[in-house]
Amino acid sequence: MNLFDLSGKVAIVTGANSGIGRGIARALASAGAGIAIVARSKEKNAEAAAEIRQEFGARVEHWELDLHDEGQIRATIQKVREDFGGVNILVNNAGMNIRKQPQDYTMAEFDEVLNVNLRAAFICSQSVYPAMKEAGGGKIICIGSLTSIFAGAKMGAYGTSKGGLMQLGKALAVAWAPDNIQVNVILPGWIETGLTPHARREMPGLDARVLGRTPAGRWGQPADVAGAALFLASPASDFVTGVALPVDGGYSALVF
Repeated sequence: MNLFDLSGKVAIVTGANSGIGRGIARALASAGAGIAIVARSKEKNAEAAAEIRQEFGARVEHWELDLHDEGQIRATIQKVREDFGGVNILVNNAGMNIRKQPQDYTMAEFDEVLNVNLRAAFICSQSVYPAMKEAGGGKIICIGSLTSIFAGAKMGAYGTSKGGLMQLGKALAVAWAPDNIQVNVILPGWIETGLTPHARREMPGLDARVLGRTPAGRWGQPADVAGAALFLASPASDFVTGVALPVDGGYSALVF
């Protein structure tokens, strides 16, 4: 028995056209899952879908989606369900950040971060629930952050959204366990993505601080998070639910 075989499964991955989401979509496709990429950019979606399709021979479709729009989220997930014939895996990966001191946020900015990172993840999860229940079970993976448990002066909105996402994952895990739906949260550490250069510019000295605090002595890669996601999406994790899993090279384990 291959505990990591996802043949015949259908996975929706939000924000899967780049970074961590793209790495996760690649990993799930490599295990045999059909992939639905849902993200804002039609062009980037198509490029990511073509790459994954060509490399792994998986069925990969894509939909343009604005996570601010509840109606569009629900309609898109229904389209995926109809097109693929079901949904077995949801990865709530898409997110955004606005870095400011707490006193400098406008309410529109604060709300936007929470709407994309937390509210949309709830709507996506609620929307896939009927399909997963009908299928006899499913997997929901939320991509949180180390700011789910640690704080930063300019991470008030982001940390609040990611802390809420961790608690949402636990609540859904408890509520939907009788339906054989496992819900878990991954807490990535400092991961190299297309946004990393911007973070380094905004936070001078970041690279040295990350390397000095991380026992593994390096930044993570999207593939590091993808490995954890593949485990949580597979039969190997059927008795794992309500977990917040750091994937951080030991960052959160180090005291000094």
